[in-house]
Amino acid sequence: MSAHTTELVVFIVLFLIVSGMGFVAARWRRPSDLASLNEWGLGGRSFGSWVTWFLIGGDLYTAYTFVAVPALVFSAGALGFYALPYTVVVYPLVFLVLARMWSVSHVHGFVTPADFVRARFGSPTLALAVAITGLVATMPYIALQLVGIEAVLKAMGITGHLPIIIAFAILAAYTYQSGLRAPALIAFVKDSLIYIVILAAVIYIPAQLGGWDSIFDAAKAKFDASAAPGDGILLNANNQLQYITLAFGSALALFLYPHSLTGVLASKNRNVIKRNMSALPAYSLVLGLIALLGFMAIAAGVKPVTAGGKADTNTIVPVLFDQMFPDWFTGVAYAAIGIGALVPAAIMSIAAANLFTRNIYREYINKDATDAQEANVSKIASLLVKVGAVLCILLLDPQFSIDLQLIGGVVILQTLPSVALGLYTRWFHKGGLIAGWAAGLAAGMWMLYLIPNPANGKQHFGGSAFGLANLGFDTKMTVYAGFLALGVNLVVAALGTLIFRAAKVADGKDATARDDYFADEGDPKVKDLDLTGSH
Repeated sequence: MSAHTTELVVFIVLFLIVSGMGFVAARWRRPSDLASLNEWGLGGRSFGSWVTWFLIGGDLYTAYTFVAVPALVFSAGALGFYALPYTVVVYPLVFLVLARMWSVSHVHGFVTPADFVRARFGSPTLALAVAITGLVATMPYIALQLVGIEAVLKAMGITGHLPIIIAFAILAAYTYQSGLRAPALIAFVKDSLIYIVILAAVIYIPAQLGGWDSIFDAAKAKFDASAAPGDGILLNANNQLQYITLAFGSALALFLYPHSLTGVLASKNRNVIKRNMSALPAYSLVLGLIALLGFMAIAAGVKPVTAGGKADTNTIVPVLFDQMFPDWFTGVAYAAIGIGALVPAAIMSIAAANLFTRNIYREYINKDATDAQEANVSKIASLLVKVGAVLCILLLDPQFSIDLQLIGGVVILQTLPSVALGLYTRWFHKGGLIAGWAAGLAAGMWMLYLIPNPANGKQHFGGSAFGLANLGFDTKMTVYAGFLALGVNLVVAALGTLIFRAAKVADGKDATARDDYFADEGDPKVKDLDLTGSH
């Protein structure tokens, strides 16, 4: 650890500065009263273009992204670049969807996607299903932010869980006090550090390694010598379909996560969202550069940190930085990753707490809850969510959190018919949607169960690449399990809707029946539509 003293000092100083900003954030744009979910959980729905850009970017591009995407490229090659097309495709896909979701939520005071589903389909049961799905998908995501911090600590020779506990205790304290304003303010520092570190890395490190030719030659040599059929610096016939469906499925899932919508709903108007959907692909450029760190690590001969006889590939990027950068700048890079865990972890815990408060506590425990009671319950729930995330790391193998997050992507996709399609059509019957959700989850779990991972000896839940041979096809091609599960969901939801309608089963009442949510403020078509958030 003495060899990493400079790195540790820089890391701690930057971490403390950011933590201080988290506490100061309670006074930033301070309202007269923070005791409501609108203020504590959504920052007063007042964030402009710049704040929203940093907030959503800081939320979607996490510490785990920083370490896991290059680790996948290091291990599998081209397949790891799936994150690049999916984060490009997602923004045009959701451009109008999120503008409409903002409008509906702003007018009706919705805080979570399950709030919208409850009002749109008049079904508390469907809303509960969406809320529980969101919680299950979000919890392991928070734990994974700890994996990102742990990777940095391991590279500095720090073992044990006490630093993780301290970091999350500080995070819990300033999130409790400041709400969404804390990660919004910290995101400025986090994203600025990441941009600086990555731009420095793609200029400085290749120069040290003999240029990009040498880097790609080293990567090609490694994968040519590998017996694994799915790796290589180019895709092959067996993994192309997996690449396409994984990218497209991930794009569809991204803004279904409650924490992604939290940043969107905190925007002050639809124009902010439209500008951000146009500008956020700038992060995708950086993500492509981050992915290339995996090839750089191969060329640099990086060996992952080994703990308990197991090599932790998530330490690839921290070890690369340690080998290539001066100590002081390595400390800055480590701080970028560490702080990169705080922003999304804070937003995710707030989003999960809002789900519990609005769609479980208010719906089933205290229907007459005041704004102050909701805010207090949400604060406590956010603390419990963070405690749960820390316990996941303390008591379970970190690989379990990674596997759970993998399942989370398949799980959250099953809310697409209710949340995304529900914005545009109410053709689906609530009973059909519930049946489709259940069928999609069952199909997804069955497919994930059948997927092995020979690399670590796992027989089940070894990845998301479902072999079409399991369906009787004579091929080695694989496809993203979540994509097939969503197909099952849609088919069952459609058939269920037809059956329920034929049987004349009553549907829920729609409380959001408006056709003018696309219009902008000041448009004569919406002169009677309250866009002030006053109700």
